[in-house]
Amino acid sequence: MTAPAAERPDLSHQGHPQRWLILGVICLAQLVVLLDNTVLNVAIPSLTSELNASTADVQWMINAYSLVQAGLLLTAGSSADRYGRKKMLMVGLALFGVGSLVAGLAESSGQLIAARAGMGVGGALLLTTTLAVVVQIFDETERVKAIGIWSTVASLGFAAGPLFGGFVLDHFWWGAIFLINIPVALIGLVAVARLVPESKVAQGDRPDLLGALLSTIGMTAAVFAIISGPEHGWGSGRVLLTAFLGIAVLAGFVLWELHIPNPMLDMHFFRNQKFVGAVAGAILVAFGMTGSLFLLTQHLQFVLGYGPLEAGLRTAPMALTVVALNLTGVGARMVRKFGTPAVIAAGMSCLAAGLVAIAVLGGGDGGYGGMLFGLIVMGAGVALAMPAMANAIMSAIPPEKAGVGAGVNGMLAEFGNGLGVAVLGAVLNARFAALVPAAVGAASLPAALAAADGPAAREQIKDAFAAGLETSQLVGAVAVLAGGLLAALLLRRAERVEAAGGSARAGTKGQEAGEPGAEEPEADESSAGDRADATGPAA
Repeated sequence: MTAPAAERPDLSHQGHPQRWLILGVICLAQLVVLLDNTVLNVAIPSLTSELNASTADVQWMINAYSLVQAGLLLTAGSSADRYGRKKMLMVGLALFGVGSLVAGLAESSGQLIAARAGMGVGGALLLTTTLAVVVQIFDETERVKAIGIWSTVASLGFAAGPLFGGFVLDHFWWGAIFLINIPVALIGLVAVARLVPESKVAQGDRPDLLGALLSTIGMTAAVFAIISGPEHGWGSGRVLLTAFLGIAVLAGFVLWELHIPNPMLDMHFFRNQKFVGAVAGAILVAFGMTGSLFLLTQHLQFVLGYGPLEAGLRTAPMALTVVALNLTGVGARMVRKFGTPAVIAAGMSCLAAGLVAIAVLGGGDGGYGGMLFGLIVMGAGVALAMPAMANAIMSAIPPEKAGVGAGVNGMLAEFGNGLGVAVLGAVLNARFAALVPAAVGAASLPAALAAADGPAAREQIKDAFAAGLETSQLVGAVAVLAGGLLAALLLRRAERVEAAGGSARAGTKGQEAGEPGAEEPEADESSAGDRADATGPAA
């Protein structure tokens, strides 16, 4: 069904006149959402003493936010497409601001957990609508650069959460971590109301309520299993049950989406090699980056002896490299010069090389220099690959489905993050358990160090952990490099198919003009040609 012109997004080739100001506003809103994914980690001692929070309470305080956010990404994106991206962006800011106020003034663990869940709902709406708005207001010539800046904020938020939380706690009480979000939300609401144009699809199709329910339950269960795995064991009944539930419900979601005429997520997207290649690459970028940093922070603290804030500062060079390269537009210029597949292949190769450098040069207890070099190389790889793949995902999806595309992008990041921690952590633990002295009888590094008998045994345990880190980073490097080359190959092949299809259509129109049955729609022809392989036969 074709949307009436008044309800279509602006698909013209001229960007919005205030697009860069709008980008700054939505990036500020996105930054506070991403900071809240990690900012609470440094406040655990304060929460334990002031709210009498148990270990389980603290876990739910941290996980309620990311769990609700991940579970609602697809639903939030679909709602933004249907009801209006500007409208949902404002709803997300309002929910996030109210949730932050309740969290900052919470007097019990239950109140804080509920507030964090409410913030997760607002965060899901913000993460999907911000990227959808970027796609809407920037034309093709500037979109890669704009998405690069958007991705920069994601990397900065991921790395700066613990640093920001530590700074706030040094000067204020723990509630200030949340209350500082309120002025940002208010400024964002005013700016969005005045600056951001509205866009949505036609209202004629019935909303896919069952699809929204299935995707939310399936995603929530799958992410919960990934979050619980490292602590409770991947073979525990709790993890296996929730993982099975997540997989079963997501399988039901896929079958349902294939069955109905107007699905929330069109499964024909997965027939497009461009989309599939970008999907594979996006998962593996998050896999390598998050899994590596998860292990490195432990190595810095337990093996090299740095404190939490010092360890956070020493992982920051990767994020700073991403920021520097994206703000200078290096990735966007390379995409224009060499093409998306080549840039993705180069970025994933750099990411893999950084993991190898950390394994070979930074895995021991000799110092930080080798690790610094590896982090900078990894940052260069992320800066090249991540914006190019986000742009590839969004360009493979029709503009009227931009919110769903942003939800897919966020969902892939969540799965990549979880897989990185799970797989690389399992490799490290297996290697560590094989090398640690049998007399210690502890599988984790802190427990093994506590049970060690004397300095010599502790040094042996640290060496075992360093060896496990080296093995896990090398495994990650192989996976990232292989996946990156596969993604680049699929994207290159998709580009050739699109180019051949465009030439064939142009030749057919020239030869058959005027013949009966040879009519083609002229409105939105250029975008329809670009989307033919993504959407399959017209519904």
